[in-house]
Amino acid sequence: MNAAVPTEPVFFLKPDTALIKENQPFYYPDFSKEIHHEVELVLKINKAGKNIGSEFAHKYYDEIGIGIDFTARDLQAKCKEKGLPWEKAKAFDGSAPVGSFINKKELGDLNNIEFRLNVNGKEVQKGNTKDLLFSFDAVIAYVSKFFTLKTGDLIYTGTPEGVGPVAIGDQLEAFIGDKSLLAFEIKYKN
Repeated sequence: MNAAVPTEPVFFLKPDTALIKENQPFYYPDFSKEIHHEVELVLKINKAGKNIGSEFAHKYYDEIGIGIDFTARDLQAKCKEKGLPWEKAKAFDGSAPVGSFINKKELGDLNNIEFRLNVNGKEVQKGNTKDLLFSFDAVIAYVSKFFTLKTGDLIYTGTPEGVGPVAIGDQLEAFIGDKSLLAFEIKYKN
């Protein structure tokens, strides 16, 4: 993403109104002309915790899913120029579609999980957890320093290269391995 590699995890929050579940469509908002997809693995927190040590973080999630972190890139650029927070570019309604979850025991080596995003049947992003800047456990430990994690919280874990724009009519499908866990359409907001 043409940015310096961070020395610690970078995170932001999205409200529950950002979630889109059950393969419902994403409605392109009228306040942006440049919405980009970012496919990410998603950890589902299974119990409350604060100041979690990285050696214990694996006990705070049993399921891994996949989601899209939509970003209004045009709004984000304006915020960055002025040194302002990015929430309106990241946390808007519907900006976090999330798919089905898989028990992490079914995934085998958590440091070697392949995932990908297809747009209109063409692979546009492909990643593997071996390439994450920070492990799942490191992310949970870091975030829990600042926020109490609660049962049901979702942590999106970062995106591989290939982020790009979406358009009305696009069909998005996200996979962990060969399992399709999320599929939806970009629609026009009436």
